[in-house]
Amino acid sequence: MTEIDPITIHHVADLDPEAELARLTTRYRNAGGLGIDVLNLLGGQAEGLLERLPVQIRDKLDGTTELALTQAMRAAQGSRKLVGEQQSWLNTAIATALGAAGGAGGLPGALAELPVTTTILLRAIQDEAQRQGFDPQAENVQFDCVRVFAAAGPLAKDDGADLAFVSTRLALTGGAMQALIARVAPRLSIVLGQKLAAQAVPILGAVAGAATNYAYTSYYQEIAHVHFGLRRLAIDADLDHDQLVARMLDQMKPFRAA
Repeated sequence: MTEIDPITIHHVADLDPEAELARLTTRYRNAGGLGIDVLNLLGGQAEGLLERLPVQIRDKLDGTTELALTQAMRAAQGSRKLVGEQQSWLNTAIATALGAAGGAGGLPGALAELPVTTTILLRAIQDEAQRQGFDPQAENVQFDCVRVFAAAGPLAKDDGADLAFVSTRLALTGGAMQALIARVAPRLSIVLGQKLAAQAVPILGAVAGAATNYAYTSYYQEIAHVHFGLRRLAIDADLDHDQLVARMLDQMKPFRAA
């Protein structure tokens, strides 16, 4: 007979599904708050950032992002065998330092730093999955971790439109991971393109790089917390996951209209 942790039983018994859903909704709604500070620092709008990149880099963003995400998936899984779960603050600190270094080197430095930061972001997402009680080594959890990257990003106004895509579970088939990466890459390329442009802002350099990476790491950790928190709530409260997502979107409607 499998031994059950009495702490877990106590947690589930005391669970208030409505309060937990409201808490997750608030965290989702506030996830991009730091991105506003970054945009204020840069003195621009997210929509105009991509235009600051050279055309030859913009044209290759999809392919660059897909390669970076594929490499990050391998590197993140490999690093978990050497280093277990890391605290949120450590992932954020590492990414912030990388952003400062990349920003100091201008656009070439930011490009060189991109695959490393993508790996750190993926590790942060995996660590959040583990904190919610999911195994990052499991194929379906790895699948979900990549899907978190489909969120709008910290420099974009996110009204919840991507939540259904991020949170809906798709059937796993042969080659599904690479197919998912290819599907997510165009979305993520816009988000990472904004990051590259922000880090390449003249004069600000390292400051912009550090601030951008701090915002990005915090954002994806929050999105992962909400994504896997919904999965955990569905299990603990024995509720339909898709209905929970729909209810969260309903709770966000007043804020979309604001």
